[in-house]
Amino acid sequence: MKKNILFLVIFASGILFAYPLLAQTDSQQMEGFNLSGYQDGGQKSWDLKGTTADIQNNEINITDVDANSYGEEDMNVTAKKGRIDKQSGDMKLQEDVVVTTSGGMTMTTDTLNWQKKEDLITTNDKVTIVRENMTAVGQGAVAQPGLNKAKLNENVSVEFKPKANDSMEGEITITCDGPMEVDYEGQTAVFNDNVIAVQGDRRLMADKMELFFDSEKKQIKQMICTGNVLIVQGENTSFSDKAVYEAGSKKIKLYGRPKLLLYMDDKEKKN
Repeated sequence: MKKNILFLVIFASGILFAYPLLAQTDSQQMEGFNLSGYQDGGQKSWDLKGTTADIQNNEINITDVDANSYGEEDMNVTAKKGRIDKQSGDMKLQEDVVVTTSGGMTMTTDTLNWQKKEDLITTNDKVTIVRENMTAVGQGAVAQPGLNKAKLNENVSVEFKPKANDSMEGEITITCDGPMEVDYEGQTAVFNDNVIAVQGDRRLMADKMELFFDSEKKQIKQMICTGNVLIVQGENTSFSDKAVYEAGSKKIKLYGRPKLLLYMDDKEKKN
């Protein structure tokens, strides 16, 4: 069977796609697949490699996907399978999808849609995001390619592990029904609906929780909880409309109409 070197050029949504391919001319199956996308000024915006590619009408099916996106923060994506829409440049990735950014963040999932025009990556599957001392797990996600802004849709669980010089008093686990939105540029995270934070024997519950991070120390500096706030520590329970935790002072301030229930054992009552 005769093989030829092909050089195909496709214009899609104002982006130039060019890729040299080793092709079997009667089957349209390619080996050594390479694809690049360029901005209007000629600067490369992304590239993609694969072991094999199969062109079918308007789609290109690829195996062993290895893609890069270039910008303020570079991103690498790998997956066992991928599908590209030749007109829009959108990609659908499947099986062992791993996203890694130059800022040190990693996201893993089973499937991922990379929407070029909207500049978004989305999935309806379970997602795990790891960055420094934070691990977040949720069902479904929407994020920018650099993962600086991300939203986990539902069933969210986040673990914060203290560093050696961290002012946190042990590991914090926060769960919520979702969504949870994190903005690494703005150094904030917002948890919504049935929020529960657990640290040691202390449990804090609220309708909404906002976290603010120290960009230099890479740790939580403030936590603001609003709506049906409940704090449980041992047998003591506090209710309030709002609670603010300051990591520097390690104190929680209650606002609105706080109520405190204290329980003492028999020995304390006698004293």
